[in-house]
Amino acid sequence: MRRLPLAALPFILIACSADNATGQNTASSADKPFKTSIIADFDSPWAMTFLPDGRALVTEKAGEMILFDPKNGTKIPVSGIPAVDSAGQGGLMDVVLSPGFGQDKIVYFSFSEARDGGKGVALAKGKFNQASDGTTALDDVAVIFRASPYVEGNGHYSGRIAFSPDGKYLFFTNGERQKFDPAQDPKATLGKVLRLNPDGTPAAGNPLAAKGFDPAIWSYGHRNLLGIAFDKDGRLWEQEMGPKGGDEVNLIKPSLNYGYPNVSNGDHYDGRPIPDHAPGDGFEAPKVSWNPVISPAGLLYYSGDLFPQWKNSLFIGGLSSQSLVRVKLDGEKASKADQWDMGARIREVEQGPDGALWLLEDDGQGSQGRMLKLTPAG
Repeated sequence: MRRLPLAALPFILIACSADNATGQNTASSADKPFKTSIIADFDSPWAMTFLPDGRALVTEKAGEMILFDPKNGTKIPVSGIPAVDSAGQGGLMDVVLSPGFGQDKIVYFSFSEARDGGKGVALAKGKFNQASDGTTALDDVAVIFRASPYVEGNGHYSGRIAFSPDGKYLFFTNGERQKFDPAQDPKATLGKVLRLNPDGTPAAGNPLAAKGFDPAIWSYGHRNLLGIAFDKDGRLWEQEMGPKGGDEVNLIKPSLNYGYPNVSNGDHYDGRPIPDHAPGDGFEAPKVSWNPVISPAGLLYYSGDLFPQWKNSLFIGGLSSQSLVRVKLDGEKASKADQWDMGARIREVEQGPDGALWLLEDDGQGSQGRMLKLTPAG
């Protein structure tokens, strides 16, 4: 039997998404300053990033990476992804292009895996390669960093990736894996923001190394870090899912302790109190916190021209809150600005080449796993 090339399969399997890709399924609301176009459907998508040609790489929780073309709805599977342990909060997570992607074609991604001794989050890279028949792969895939230690459980992997504006350093988040104390353990990378070289080794000059910390650690005292992004002035912002009543946006600075689990603006889910942040307690307090929580997922610093009124804002997806949240920045200050009901759990927020906002639903609790494009309502 003649086998069809992979490039042809998407047209057969998901031709129905092509109508969505043209923006025909559009819903607008009078109380929102944007219109929402349904672009495609995915299976529990987690993250996305745009290629220079306008196509996007999309990760799905179960372990698939998809090359997606918004212009015609074509989906092509990307081979080469290692085995993913997707139980609980695990999955194929973030995906980010190398700062030199135009030349080196390197793609960085994170995923949860099971190994002897437990589970943890890994950082890997591979070379993007699309053959003439459309077949697409990441070649020479290698894991370049693993969280330490690997532990039992399926929660709080984190796994977000961001390159510094100069492209010299890779920042990587490790959640505390629902184990609390590792966030304060200097020898563990759990509950930390890490600063690495692009090859995955600890960057020289990380300030806590001289104090006996793991040499990769940049900041500590975090819980479940599900978004990091640099602003136009090179500040690193982070959002994390806190305990009950304690979601946070933080301005990340080297060597600072952000307090968890010793202090928080929330309490444990079993009702046990956690002391609040207080001046002079030695911990860095969040710039913004939420109670009730928004269950933040994804973080975007907006720099586009399509929504000029939102420049210098952070955008966050809301899971339990089923919302899109905007936070306004003013230097090192941050304040709540807008929260729009999206009617679905929003897992990812990305800026498109034209400045549009692109969202991914997470396919859980009634959400459909759709890709949405937001453009000005006018």
